[in-house]
Amino acid sequence: MSTASYLPAARRARRRLTVRRSAAWLAARACDPKAGLWLVIGFAVVHALLWTAILVKLKAAQDVHMDVAEAYAWGQRFLLGYGKHPPLSGWIAGVWFRIFPVTNWSTYLLAMTTVSSALVVCWLIAVRVVDRRRAFFAVVMLALYPIFNFKGFKYNADLAQLVPLPLLVLAYLNAFEKRTVKSGLWLGFAGALALMTKYWVVTMIGAIGLAALIHPQRLAFLRSPAPWVAIATMLVAMIPHLVWLEEVDFLPFTYAGEIYALPSRALNVQHVIGYIGHNLALLAAPVVLSLLALLVVVLVRWQRTGVLAWVWSRGPNPAVNLPQAINIWLIQLIVAIGPPLGALAFSVYIKTDWGIPLFFLVPLALVAIPTLRLPRVALFAMLAIWFVVTIATLIAAPSIATREMASNRTGASTYAARSELARELTEVWQRKFHSRWAVVVARSDIAEPMTFYSPDHPAAIMPGEAWSSGLTSLDEAKRLGFIGVCDTKEPEYLVPCEPWMAEHAKGAEQVVMTTQRFFQGHPGPSTVWKVYLVPPAK
Repeated sequence: MSTASYLPAARRARRRLTVRRSAAWLAARACDPKAGLWLVIGFAVVHALLWTAILVKLKAAQDVHMDVAEAYAWGQRFLLGYGKHPPLSGWIAGVWFRIFPVTNWSTYLLAMTTVSSALVVCWLIAVRVVDRRRAFFAVVMLALYPIFNFKGFKYNADLAQLVPLPLLVLAYLNAFEKRTVKSGLWLGFAGALALMTKYWVVTMIGAIGLAALIHPQRLAFLRSPAPWVAIATMLVAMIPHLVWLEEVDFLPFTYAGEIYALPSRALNVQHVIGYIGHNLALLAAPVVLSLLALLVVVLVRWQRTGVLAWVWSRGPNPAVNLPQAINIWLIQLIVAIGPPLGALAFSVYIKTDWGIPLFFLVPLALVAIPTLRLPRVALFAMLAIWFVVTIATLIAAPSIATREMASNRTGASTYAARSELARELTEVWQRKFHSRWAVVVARSDIAEPMTFYSPDHPAAIMPGEAWSSGLTSLDEAKRLGFIGVCDTKEPEYLVPCEPWMAEHAKGAEQVVMTTQRFFQGHPGPSTVWKVYLVPPAK
């Protein structure tokens, strides 16, 4: 063999040795009882920081989503409910923004902290079902699931469920295994915590209940005190919120009934198909990339025969806790098919975003397949794929933001200069009335950004909405004065803004303002606002 041909072979051998050593080191840390948790926490922290940086660059031309601004507004006061939803997402935002500044980057950090915290809880679930190597593999799969990165950019009640729902599943697995009063108490508290985030979590609670009834070991669990203590604890813990519901005449259900009713059966079917297709497309990313990691195993350990033996085996697998794996398979299957079937049966609207908190068990359900083998190289390959995807997105984010702004494919409302409007209105109010701007009246996608971006953070009222957040009232608005804002190109299907102002802002000073945002030399849409200045009562 010549020296020229020997050197490339030597380099390849060194690279293979480096990969093997790195894979061995990673597997050793992942499997170590003490180091494994810190590895997951470290991975979650790095994931949160990198994807916060990505989102800051990716969304640089945009204001925060109205749902994020709404969560901030709710967090200004710690109530037992906020008209549309239970209070937990607002409470979390309230605590967060008492620590961090009210800026775009801190909202993205909040969102990524939420999903990264969920990664750690999902690892705690996984180690009850599979060995530690598979558990870490499942966590990296989740980090590649778009809900846990760019799709999870907006913190709202849907995203907030990604912490209490995994905690609920963890508490269930613990109760199913221990079957004690204490484990039942934890399960009950976890159920109440989840319900305080959004009522949609009844889908997961129902899935857990059905799984407990279907499981082959159901009698041992149902004869124990755990499930009954859990039910009683959850009901008792929910009493304060139930009292609030009665006091506000069950406004969240009025909101759901008015917003999510569908006019036709065809539209109902269309939404269900869209929900299924959207969530399958999102799940394709981690599944395909995990298959790519397994393909790396095949390529590294290629043999002329028995290729599948490196990733597939037969017989019992001590790496999988089969009774708990059955729980995971049942819960995920039920929660995957139940909501779309329910939407079809009762002809109700099902949003694609409602799938955000429902599929975090898919990676674990897959790695818990007993016949699947996960060599050390697969774990290393999966982590390498996550790193490459993340860094590539970080590098590409600024150019993506610029192209999106230039083409404006996402619609005018995404780039409407609401933050600029909020600051201008604050200056107008303070210059004219020499007081804090206390109340803004506008539809939610305008009013909530005013609350977020104005230095005065006015409370919001939405014309025509019965489900008031409870943060202020019309009487309070008239006493303190308010600014009403109407979009001159308001969609016809919304409650008309100007007739409301004609009734409740009589004698107000009217001003027409125009705002426009520029990013990297590219102009955003020019938006004309009709502004109503109602002075404080004398």
